[in-house]
Amino acid sequence: MAEEVKVFGAWGSPFSRRVELALQLKGVQYEYIEEDVLKNKSPLLLKYNPVHKKVPVLLHNGKPIAESLVILEYIEETWKGNPILPEDPYDKAMARFWANFVDENCLPVLRKAGWSPESEREKVVEEACECLKTLESALRGKRFFGGDTVGMVDIAANFIGYWLRVIQEATGMEVLSAEKFPELFKWTDEFVSCSVVKGSLPPRDKLLAFVKARIAAGMDQAPTNASK
Repeated sequence: MAEEVKVFGAWGSPFSRRVELALQLKGVQYEYIEEDVLKNKSPLLLKYNPVHKKVPVLLHNGKPIAESLVILEYIEETWKGNPILPEDPYDKAMARFWANFVDENCLPVLRKAGWSPESEREKVVEEACECLKTLESALRGKRFFGGDTVGMVDIAANFIGYWLRVIQEATGMEVLSAEKFPELFKWTDEFVSCSVVKGSLPPRDKLLAFVKARIAAGMDQAPTNASK
């Protein structure tokens, strides 16, 4: 019997795009189901993620898994080809550490910086730069966080690799630049240039228009209503 793999996601969500990228790297065929997470969540989404009621959700043979980093671990354990985590236990632990650092330390402050009032932005941008400085130290001397190929940390950092520069253009805020963070900035170019990664990213013009529309409407939150 053929495997049933479905992804409930939102086109602008970096979290659901993480799941798609991992599946594409593994060569796993899946059905994508777009959710209107801002206005009209489907009964199926509420059924499969009753705790958070958000995307992404991976449905594998009828069994739902929520939270993108948890889903990435599940994908790695289920489909062994093209690993996204190292084999060495220490290297694997470090990859998990940095993926969690991205989620718990970097993303909250970066998203806050993009949507904070001008009066508060300078302080938040300083905090964001400190996070990126730490992350750059983990990347130094490598093409990707995982070495020569895209791995767990690169996937977890997709917001920094793609969304952040779009938000900077829309808001005029500058956190990430070639001058401040040369290694990390170079990584963003390498990341989005990968053919598989390109297929997992939303159209830039559409994303930029969406961010600008939310700013114009005075919305003070990042452009997704997605869980991690």
